[in-house]
Amino acid sequence: MKRVLAALGVSCIAAAGLLLAPQAALAADTAYRTLSTARNPDWMAALPAGRSLAALSIPGTHETLSIHGGDYTQTQENFGDSAATLTAQLDAGIRMIDIRARVNDGNTFTIHHGAVYQAANFDDVLNRLSAFLAAHPGETVLLRFKQECTGATGSCTDASGQKSFTDIFDSYVAARPGLFWGPSVTRSSAAPVPVLGTVRGKVVLAVLNGPRGGRFASYGLDQFSGWNDGSSAYVQDEYNVPTAFAIAAKRTTVNNFLTSTNSGDPARIHVNFASGSGALAPPYWVAGGALWQQGVNPYLLGRLNAGTLSRTGVLMLDFPGGGLINRIVAYNH
Repeated sequence: MKRVLAALGVSCIAAAGLLLAPQAALAADTAYRTLSTARNPDWMAALPAGRSLAALSIPGTHETLSIHGGDYTQTQENFGDSAATLTAQLDAGIRMIDIRARVNDGNTFTIHHGAVYQAANFDDVLNRLSAFLAAHPGETVLLRFKQECTGATGSCTDASGQKSFTDIFDSYVAARPGLFWGPSVTRSSAAPVPVLGTVRGKVVLAVLNGPRGGRFASYGLDQFSGWNDGSSAYVQDEYNVPTAFAIAAKRTTVNNFLTSTNSGDPARIHVNFASGSGALAPPYWVAGGALWQQGVNPYLLGRLNAGTLSRTGVLMLDFPGGGLINRIVAYNH
């Protein structure tokens, strides 16, 4: 009897180890980690100039430049440092990006995910955006920009003795006249949702967030005045997915927001974060699947292929696949 119990104990320990050890995600065909198979550098150029950004179906990336730091920090395929990964995403068709910055010495921004520097600076980001939009003037890119450092354990700490985050941001904008759509980067007044023809060749700041959520001043679009850490009006960002077995709940949340996007105010941009993570569910599990749980990305591809939606809104993705990007873009035609 003791031998049976001992054997059972060993089996339970082994099973627990299997559950806790990183597992290969169930990479689902073209939904996951195949960004380079998509090529959509000019997909907006063929759309009517009078179409509102709110009417578009837009593929985006969560923590756009998080390519270093290991399984619990990385959220995107690595196509190179100095924001080369951003260029790869833009060429694939990504049109909303999520950039997180630390205040660095010299009143500059470096790109971080928590405590991990992502081998890129904000100048790298703006250089890549400027080069892409110059080569593809029919496009626009939406930017969610966030002060990353909270000073808490696991986060970063901003350099001391520097200007305020907003003053530093303003200096970057002033150094690149014409890159940003002006009404979106004015701290004293938020902007309405523009039509595509107004913002072609420009970066549109959607929101400028503080390190613990909340919006700085009136930067960005007026519809996002309540964009905080997590979900808010027009934003679904339920990012806490504690274990692989909670991925199903995240799929349901993403689907419910897709449904509300289609029945909601057509004059408002709806931003749906497909990303998530937790202590026992790294980002790549949530995106691609693990432990026999379907990931959000393959689920989304199947949902979009069903053809029952009129628009997807903005889908913010971790490790997007080329097929998923192509399918989102196709909803615009």
